[in-house]
Amino acid sequence: MLWFVLAGVGLVGTWTFNVLSIAAGRDYLGDWLGSGPSVSSLVVDVVVVLLACWVLMLVEARRLGIRHVWVYLVLAPVVALAFALPLFLAVRERRLRELRVAPADLVSGRS
Repeated sequence: MLWFVLAGVGLVGTWTFNVLSIAAGRDYLGDWLGSGPSVSSLVVDVVVVLLACWVLMLVEARRLGIRHVWVYLVLAPVVALAFALPLFLAVRERRLRELRVAPADLVSGRS
């Protein structure tokens, strides 16, 4: 359910500003380098992705017993989400190998 809520916030938040940008006749991509509604859309987009990643990290860390998940949560806004998420996913994959759980088993609910 939380994923659907975050998806809805992402859709409404970004497209509200996208429509404002289009209605105002703004240069959507050019505004990213300056200011305007497209910047607000981009900010909403990134914040919702960040929140979704945090939830994923917390749920997966708890489910798989990955320690020190707080490090990835801090790294995302402080260093970069583009760094923290792949790092977490790499640690997650290593943990899955340690547990000898096939990805297909996770999808089907078997563990």
